Amino acid sequence: MDNKITIGARGSKLSLAYADKVRSNILSQVPGIDKEIIIKTIKTSGDLFQNKKISEIGGKDLFCKEIEEKLIKKEIDIAVHSLKDMDSEETKGLTIHAYLERNDARETFVSKSFNKISDIKEGKIGSSSKRRELQIKLLNKDIKVESIRGNVDTRIEKIEKGEYDGVILALAGLKTLNLKNHIKQIFSLKEFIPTAGQGIIAVQCRENDEDTKKILKKINHINTEICALAERSFLKTLGGDCDTAVGCSAVLKGNNIDLEAQLFSDDGKEVYNVIKSGKSTDPQSLGKVAGEEILKKAGKNFIKKR
Repeated sequence: MDNKITIGARGSKLSLAYADKVRSNILSQVPGIDKEIIIKTIKTSGDLFQNKKISEIGGKDLFCKEIEEKLIKKEIDIAVHSLKDMDSEETKGLTIHAYLERNDARETFVSKSFNKISDIKEGKIGSSSKRRELQIKLLNKDIKVESIRGNVDTRIEKIEKGEYDGVILALAGLKTLNLKNHIKQIFSLKEFIPTAGQGIIAVQCRENDEDTKKILKKINHINTEICALAERSFLKTLGGDCDTAVGCSAVLKGNNIDLEAQLFSDDGKEVYNVIKSGKSTDPQSLGKVAGEEILKKAGKNFIKKR
């Protein structure tokens, strides 16, 4: 390994902020590190085709795949992702070797005209997520949901211009970008279950890069890793795709994990919930059990896609 570490990330303000956080963590938590750490911006198809739905261009994993390709080709040493964008299956030859301490995983309602989502009698909410769309309908069936793309600040700009009456955005991103002043309502994890991995920065490297793995091990937050493994195991068991409307939230309480998940039927007309607890020493088993239980509840109304 040479005297330089290259971190790869998307070019959005949020992604670059996350990459800088990884860089800062390495510099502060790895004693004696004498390597230059640089951040390389990588344009992904997900960023380039913002006029199309995520599902039309290959799913949210597109935000990760092209960065992973750079990692495999050794054009970068570390890839930084929002864990919620990553496939539940690890890419061959790569490993998530650090999870930074989880940011707030809750969802928020951002609006210029309304203080609460329940206040909307006739209005248009922006969402590019099938999960969010169906969860919004559970809270207020009168709302019309239309697709919205773009980075966090772009979506807020569309709200300010009156193109939409509101939008659902992750609290973690708004906090990171100092945009909390736009928030009108913060939902609890129970009333609006976030997507698996929300609020977690995942740090990835090559499986055979022992030097980088040693560095990343020192910045890994073990409690966040435990919750991440439970949520990802649930997703893997579910066998969904980019159109699957599913939420999953794991919370560590002492030596136990409380996992709550929500799955909508393929036609979006039915919703299934599961709450499970398990030992923090085996988060994957908890995720698997929860996934199997919710699949049983859904029966023929949800078909595994893989």
